Amino acid sequence: MSNTQADKEFEELIRRELELIGEDPQREGLLKTPERVARSMKFLTEGYKSSAEDVVGQGIFKAEHDNMIMVRDIELYSLCEHHMLPFFGKAHVAYIPNGKIVGLSKIPRIVDVYARRLQVQERLTEQIAEGLCSVLNPSGVGVVIEAYHLCMMMRGVQKQNSKTITSALRGAFREDPKTRDEFLRLAHNGRD
Repeated sequence: MSNTQADKEFEELIRRELELIGEDPQREGLLKTPERVARSMKFLTEGYKSSAEDVVGQGIFKAEHDNMIMVRDIELYSLCEHHMLPFFGKAHVAYIPNGKIVGLSKIPRIVDVYARRLQVQERLTEQIAEGLCSVLNPSGVGVVIEAYHLCMMMRGVQKQNSKTITSALRGAFREDPKTRDEFLRLAHNGRD
């Protein structure tokens, strides 16, 4: 199926969805909504077409140190796979090199590869850790995600200030209590 054909089919599904919720897809404000929603969903789920290896590309460099490298407060936006409602927050990602480092901009790109899919936060956290491990084979990786879920805020329990925190630890971050503590302290520095 060509992109144009798939796009048209998706737009028809959105038109039908509008009808099913009691709207008139021919109403002036909704005429272009099916096209906009289809384009939006394509963008929000573009992570299916990429991998950590793809976004890192040639951005790996030799390094002779073994000090922790962290990129904190990486904004992320994803869609809950259960309700297709957004969740959003921040990722804190760190690793200890094992002879190689990655360009710093590649870490947020790895986050986006996995965030731009239908997700659960727990799996997203694990996938980011595994993605970094697969491209660098580091001595350790730590990932913490703090996120707000609109499926909890707008519907269901309707709790506006509930934040979900998940973590994934690999190698030295799991095995060495001092490394784990340093990572968690840095990830949560300045937070209440």
